[in-house]
Amino acid sequence: MTMLAPYASHPDGSRGRLHAEPGGEMRGPRDIFQRDRDRIIHSIAFRRLRHKTQVFVSPDGDHFRVRLTHSLEVAQIGRTTARTLGLNEDLTEALCLAHDIGHPPFGHAGEDALEAALDDHGGFDHNAHTLRTLMLLESPYPLFRGLNLSWEMLEGLAKHNGPITKPGWAMREVDGLFPLDLTSHASLEAQLAAIADDIAYDNHDIDDGLRAGLLSLDQLLSVPLVKSCWDRVRARYPDVPEDRLLRELVREQIGVMANDLIAATRQNIAESRVGTVGDVRAAGRPLVGFSPELAAQERDLKRFMYATLYHHPFQLAAADRARVIVTDLFRAYQVDPKLMPEEWRDDCVASEPQRSRHIADFIAGMTDRYAEKRHAEIFGRLESA
Repeated sequence: MTMLAPYASHPDGSRGRLHAEPGGEMRGPRDIFQRDRDRIIHSIAFRRLRHKTQVFVSPDGDHFRVRLTHSLEVAQIGRTTARTLGLNEDLTEALCLAHDIGHPPFGHAGEDALEAALDDHGGFDHNAHTLRTLMLLESPYPLFRGLNLSWEMLEGLAKHNGPITKPGWAMREVDGLFPLDLTSHASLEAQLAAIADDIAYDNHDIDDGLRAGLLSLDQLLSVPLVKSCWDRVRARYPDVPEDRLLRELVREQIGVMANDLIAATRQNIAESRVGTVGDVRAAGRPLVGFSPELAAQERDLKRFMYATLYHHPFQLAAADRARVIVTDLFRAYQVDPKLMPEEWRDDCVASEPQRSRHIADFIAGMTDRYAEKRHAEIFGRLESA
């Protein structure tokens, strides 16, 4: 790791963990943030991401991204950028790897179904469920619940998209256990993880959309950011066939976004005159981000992606099917908790909202294929979209 800037998160300055651990942090060469990263990598919840939707529901092709590969790509962008900015690479990497752990099966379609199912019981939010999973549900250790991650790790997962002024029930619960100063901004590492996520899915979703045949190059060239990057790629490789340059286009866009992010963030830090991580949290605004010009171009790209890929008829049909599966499972388990595995049904109480939230915890932890399997066992198989 490179020399840390004064406003970076330093492991020696950590606020520590909720539970004291035998031997403390000095059981080998790893510092507190490196141990956080390793706890994420070795968790069951992280491994389940290999069978959770990124763009395509239960993709048949081996070459499409899933939540796991997406998280690895986010971590790669985040760690490289953190090194350039003098931030803590290990904390950034850990946040990037963990940021999607709370997603239920079938991506946002599954989340919409759980939100509707819990409408009378506080709703469902994947970001808060990430904290709930890591602090309460994933429990590999003998002396405490959860992974017992550092305060900085949990704060970053809670607030990487900004301060939280109206936390839902799940966020209030974990904040009550280990107060995370929800109304302030998070560390620069957490802010960087959020933008690395944007860079990764903006560009890799394009790659997957082209591979699936749901996007065409002609469509993409209507987006100014894509057009300018494509013109530079074609100028560098004028004699290479277009289909050989599509992945080069994605690489070009990632480079443009990352370089702009670094320059704009350096300028924001200089203008804000932050000298410590405490100054970062008290700055009153995010300091990691794109320049205004690129931010506007990136918003245009997102609007294009929603109109042409995320809301493509094929995608909408798959999302409808996914919502049916999650909704059916939730109702079935409410009626008969014995349909759940023994370790889950034994803890299913009769009183609300605990009963519905417990069922949602079980469903949210499912992979796409496991949810489809359980639904087929109870209801029979649905036709694919």
